[in-house]
Amino acid sequence: MTEVASSLPAACVIGWPAGHSRSPLIHRHWLSTYGIEGDYRVEAVPPDDFPAFVRDLAARGYVGANVTVPHKEAALAAAAPDESARAIGAANTLWLDGGRLRATNTDAEGFIANLDAAVPKWDRGIETAMVLGAGGSSRAVVYGLVGRGVPRIYVANRNPARAEELGRRFGSSVHPIRWEEARGLFGAVQLLVNATTLGMAGQPPLEMGISRLPANAVVADLVYTPLETGLLAAAREQGLRRADGLGMLLHQAVRGFALWFGVTPEVTPELRRLVEADLLRAAATPPAVARGGSAG
Repeated sequence: MTEVASSLPAACVIGWPAGHSRSPLIHRHWLSTYGIEGDYRVEAVPPDDFPAFVRDLAARGYVGANVTVPHKEAALAAAAPDESARAIGAANTLWLDGGRLRATNTDAEGFIANLDAAVPKWDRGIETAMVLGAGGSSRAVVYGLVGRGVPRIYVANRNPARAEELGRRFGSSVHPIRWEEARGLFGAVQLLVNATTLGMAGQPPLEMGISRLPANAVVADLVYTPLETGLLAAAREQGLRRADGLGMLLHQAVRGFALWFGVTPEVTPELRRLVEADLLRAAATPPAVARGGSAG
């Protein structure tokens, strides 16, 4: 772990392990693009050391940090969380505010910003969305959809209790359903979101035919390895609009950079090409795999 840094403002990604993260590539690109004299580093921190590490962020030369697995819930407990972090139940971004350690979760805004960029006006007239999965990524997606005012959100999960917990957490617009019920409801779904690991490189495929989705439906997948998942390929073959996990990864990084370095960066085609190339290199030398969101 880095003990001392230079006087330049610096941020880092904290994980265990942390070497797979694309956050350094993203944030160093923005530092270079905007001519900011700063740094972004990787910190592999065991879970037992995490509370002390973030308590001493300033002494280590950091103005803030991204947090990835397995530290996101510990980050929530170690800092003063904002409303999004409390609602989602995890934090992926930390920053120092007048010496006070604060926390947020940028996954929901990254998910929504990516939808806005990839499928402009996706929410015009939307009545029903369906989210597959009920884990941490699903909580962020549901929080974002509730905030955008989607009237009905189905949450499908193999463990009904977990889907029901999202209903209790986010209110009456969220409707938990059993996994086997999902396909039968596709005819009324205008937005389908895969927030599971199914379809990720090295994981089982998502075996759920989507032929019943309406012709105007949007399909989003939080997985970004591979860049085009089986779900997104099926959506492309049906002529459906799509939003991929890489876009979410890039957009969720925006606010952290703004908090740390004082500039709100743009997600540009150049940045996407840079990260795509890195993912393709990693795919050629497995087993580096990752999933969208949470400071991947």
